Amino acid sequence: MSDYTLTIKSDEKKGVLDDITDVITQHGANISYVHLFVEKNNMGSINLELEHVEDIDDLIDDLRNIEEVKSVELHGSQLDIWGKRIIIVGGGAQVSQVATGAITEADRHNIRGERISVDTIPLVGERNLAEAIEAISRLPRVNVLVLAGSLMGGKITEAVKRVKEENNLIVISLNMPGSVTDYADLIITDPIQAGVLAVMSIADTAVFDIKRLGNNIKY
Repeated sequence: MSDYTLTIKSDEKKGVLDDITDVITQHGANISYVHLFVEKNNMGSINLELEHVEDIDDLIDDLRNIEEVKSVELHGSQLDIWGKRIIIVGGGAQVSQVATGAITEADRHNIRGERISVDTIPLVGERNLAEAIEAISRLPRVNVLVLAGSLMGGKITEAVKRVKEENNLIVISLNMPGSVTDYADLIITDPIQAGVLAVMSIADTAVFDIKRLGNNIKY
């Protein structure tokens, strides 16, 4: 059994999605991620991440037998293609420095067979940052959150606590004022080093194990 991504094009009609999910359920597969939208020609496009697929060929044949389905394309899973994911949020200058360290280190490991991607969003304001952090629970493949700012607390801290509990997320924070550092697994003063260690904490080709450091360690 393995994981796959399917892109299904179908007529935009009521009940088509139910028919598709029924077929997938009958094959014992699990849908781990779905993204759907309506194209300009009134065709529905559905991207599905599937887990525990026993026979992908039979599954595709049954999907193609649905009258409204026009095409089914098979891809590798997003995890295989894009790999593990690091999210960096905070102020623009700090985010760019953390990203520099993370991208440079990810390149070193990806050359050796890893797949680690780095996403960034420079934001200011307690509410904006809290909303961005809470949204991580709805994103696939996220392994590490790096908090790159000058002051974080309040709603931001509450959001960090929630995503850690829900997603078993590694949280790395720059050394800054505010209560958010109380809930980080690692606190780093140098933003470039924070990016490097974010990658090392999830790379299978690294010997660094963040769990061996204990919680709330400062560097």
